[in-house]
Amino acid sequence: MTSRAFTFPGQGSQAVGMGKELADAFPEARAVFDEVDDALGEKLSQTMFEGPEDVLRLTENAQPALMASSIAVLRVVESRGVSLAQHAKFVAGHSLGEYSALCAAGTFSLSDTARLLRTRGQAMQKAVPVGHGAMAALLGLDLDTARAVAEEAAQGEVCQVANDNAPGQVVISGALAAIERAVEIAKANGSKRALLLPVSAPFHCSLMQPAAEAMASALAEVQMNAPVVPVVSNVLAAPITDPAEIRQRLVEQVTGVVRWTESVTWLAGQGGVTELVELGTGRVLTGLAKRITPDLATQAVGGPADIDAFVASVTA
Repeated sequence: MTSRAFTFPGQGSQAVGMGKELADAFPEARAVFDEVDDALGEKLSQTMFEGPEDVLRLTENAQPALMASSIAVLRVVESRGVSLAQHAKFVAGHSLGEYSALCAAGTFSLSDTARLLRTRGQAMQKAVPVGHGAMAALLGLDLDTARAVAEEAAQGEVCQVANDNAPGQVVISGALAAIERAVEIAKANGSKRALLLPVSAPFHCSLMQPAAEAMASALAEVQMNAPVVPVVSNVLAAPITDPAEIRQRLVEQVTGVVRWTESVTWLAGQGGVTELVELGTGRVLTGLAKRITPDLATQAVGGPADIDAFVASVTA
């Protein structure tokens, strides 16, 4: 019997036009985008559907936009008789996607999730002046080597592993000069490619501490329910269900490592999951899953045709 986890993508998956096909085809999806627009007091959906790309790419817009797209897919799937509570054993999301996962599992309302992600995006951007921080992908290095590269490059500045995305794909984050040194050190240590990423702030490192404090305040004010299925936490790579612990781990997540390789490995091992279903824009997590656990079945569900195929596979 198939045992599924629903996964939710993070920043970088956004694209102009995201969600438009869903909104045009399904009133359930349109209702999600309308509710997010109302929660934020602006037409984020118009930016999603029409751009401009540089505005959509802003962290404060990309984060709620990606969540809205994921929840729109879920609401359409559920309207077709495939409920998360009955058909997913776990949920997990990459960075901001953890908020999408928690919204999907009923921990946060849709409106609260949109506002939390707007706050998170603004706080992360504000934590470090533009141009002072950076992130880089180190491709072809294992996690321990990437950590050693970051430590050597730091030289008194912040330079830390931010995302363990898949075997041979580690992202580091920190002060610009330190990250630039790390790129050169990584190349000398056998990295196939080491490149700066086009991001506006150094996410998931200790420079984000002011943003973690902002999220602690925001999360303290929000109604939280236990998720209907456990969420696999980014910082633990293990499932949690207690709202107080979820709040704590979301605060830690702002400065902590996104342990995605370990999370997917846990799902496929101890979690007993046989299929990962990525809900929302893009196929990034589906691609990573194939590198982490090649034997695990995967589906990316983003548009109307994907929804038809997924619902048919579940109800067959």
